[in-house]
Order: sequence, then structure tokens, then C-alpha cells
Amino acid sequence: MTTFPGSPRILKAGLVLLDPDTSAVQRIITLQYNPDTLTRTLQVQGAGAESGDHIEALRLKGPPVETIKLDAEIDATDQLESPGEGQNQVATQLGIYPQLAMLETIIYPTSDHLRQTDLLALIGTIEVAPAQAPLTLFVWSRTRILPVRVTDFSITEEAFDVALNPIRAKVSLGMRVLSVNDLGFDNKGGNLFMSYLRQKEQLAKRLQGGALGALGLTGTP
Repeated sequence: MTTFPGSPRILKAGLVLLDPDTSAVQRIITLQYNPDTLTRTLQVQGAGAESGDHIEALRLKGPPVETIKLDAEIDATDQLESPGEGQNQVATQLGIYPQLAMLETIIYPTSDHLRQTDLLALIGTIEVAPAQAPLTLFVWSRTRILPVRVTDFSITEEAFDVALNPIRAKVSLGMRVLSVNDLGFDNKGGNLFMSYLRQKEQLAKRLQGGALGALGLTGTP
């Protein structure tokens, strides 16, 4: 894609996978195109919402459960027009299979873990621990880095080459933000969540609150 000289560099959104124990970076996934929309839903965690307890009615028992949904497009058309080497050559041979596989394997246990689990079951191990997934960070700019768990994942493959490799697709991702309630305060993800919350508080302070007069009131009802 041709850009004008001096045009600002557009940051990419993406996912970063960290080792849950050491926080070492395992994989970086950059979205080819930034989604046009980002849908965020916050479910309030009220202490007395269901019980009807008047004493607890105004209490919050924790951060809201925040979910994020987005649609990401992946397209190999430009790479196929100039095969060359490197990533363009991969696109010529496999289309966008590698990009899709990189995203899909986030929600799969590794083949090594599945084989090990099977062997442990064969030798009579009573309890086999589930696979531990990497700590996944959703990065939307330098100031919005969130620990998340992928909860929904769907792919719509929209075009194919002569070998039926997908060359264009839309990936729909649903993610749940992991808070300190999920990860604890000593976890890398928990620290990132607290930074996210503090930033919200700082942003809220930058705007002056409204006036009662704007609501048609002259004093507190």
C-alpha cells in the first residue's frame, strides 16, 4: 500500500502470549488490519443485586466483568500479486492458513500435552492437570493492554486460490478481560489490569463534571 510522505505511522492491534510463570514473550500476533469497531460490554458485580438486601444495595463486590468483541480481516491478495520471497511466497503456497493457524492455536492445548495426557491415563494416573494456557494480552495501543481469555472464536473463509487455500477471511473474536479477581495481585496479568483501572480513573478526572442546571435542577432533589 502506498502512503504519503510524512503520514503518521498507524499502530497495529494484536495479541501477545506470555509464559504464565516467567512472563517471557512466547508469541506476538499482529492483526493485518485494525478492526473498524470494538464492542465492549461491562457486567456490574453488585453485592446485593439479587438478594434484595438493602444494606448491600450500593456495594460493589468487584470489578465488572468486561467482554470484548471484534472482527478482524485477513487478506492475502496483495501478497499474491507480488509472490517474491518470504511472507509473499508463503501466501502463494498456503494462502492465509498460517495466519489462521497462529490465531487458532491460542485456544488449543499443544499436541505434546495431549499425547502426554494420554500416556499418563494409560499408566493409571488418577488425576491429570488440564493444560496451562499462556497469559494472553490484548493490545489496543500503548495505553490499553489487557489480560484476556479468548471465549468465542469463529472464522468465515471468503475466498480461495486454485488449491482451495483460503486467501481472505474474517475472524470474529470474543474475549473476557481477566481482573485481579481472576489472576490475583501478584500476577503479571493482575498488575496490567490494575494499570488499566488506574488509567480509567485518571482519564475520568480530566473531564469536569456536569452541572445540575443542565439537568433542569437547582439543587439536590
